[in-house]
Amino acid sequence: MNLKTIGYAMGITILAAACNKYRTQVTENGLKYQVFEHEDDSRKAKLGDIMSFHLVLKNGSDSTLRDTYKEGNPVKMVLQAPPFKGSFEEGLAMLSAGDSAKFLINADTLFAKMMQPMPPMIKKGSELSFTVKVLSVLTSEEFQKQQSEASGKQKGVDAKVIEDYLAKNNLKAKARKTASGLYYIPQVEGSGPSPAAGDNVKVHYTGKFLDGKEFDSSKNQGKPLDLQIGAGMVIPGWEEGIMLMKKGEKGLLIIPSGLAYGPEAYGPIPGNSVLQFEMELIDFSKGPAAPAAGPQIAPPAK
Repeated sequence: MNLKTIGYAMGITILAAACNKYRTQVTENGLKYQVFEHEDDSRKAKLGDIMSFHLVLKNGSDSTLRDTYKEGNPVKMVLQAPPFKGSFEEGLAMLSAGDSAKFLINADTLFAKMMQPMPPMIKKGSELSFTVKVLSVLTSEEFQKQQSEASGKQKGVDAKVIEDYLAKNNLKAKARKTASGLYYIPQVEGSGPSPAAGDNVKVHYTGKFLDGKEFDSSKNQGKPLDLQIGAGMVIPGWEEGIMLMKKGEKGLLIIPSGLAYGPEAYGPIPGNSVLQFEMELIDFSKGPAAPAAGPQIAPPAK
């Protein structure tokens, strides 16, 4: 084969690859997809890997239902076996780090498999489009190591932020620091014992950023919050902080991000946010021993 023939063959290959870009294709299982970017040498995701990706989800009318670019937080998801033919997971399994693609999935099939009713903004018989940009592909071990390293660095950042805040507001002398990095500042003294893990407590709270901007308050809801301490129902900073208080006590919790919402955004709260909560322990009653902690759900946030 001469150089001219080789050049011609290479040109055909490049042209074929370019034609496949942006063209709607269909897998054997019926999943429609378009590839925008793909690198053959990039790391491809395997079952059990943690994929980090940006996602733009739209309905059949091209209305955006979710945009992680605007949210400021990419999706982090363990790649699992496709739950049905032509599923979103089947599409993700096709991708490598750095790839971008769009997947079209029948809305009727998706919600039938999820056993959920069709939302009003999605029409029966329409297709949902999932546009994905893969940022990274990591094994579980690599992901845990990355998270641990990031957490260690963030602890130092949070500690400096809190120290500066206490100094600026003349709170250093009153603040009690725990081994976890939580700060508690008593304001109104309570009486009697403190609640323990498993107890049922009734609290009023107001959550604010360190600049004083309020993001949530039980007082706006007209009633205190009832919960069981030590059951993993709230963020760790609350669990620890409430057990430092006595009945009738009011105080201020300064919570580093690792004991609050961590690196991910939660509603109006950006990732890695140090928060302050004005707390009042109205009452508590003894409960059974705390069950094994379940998924943490944060205090309600608007």
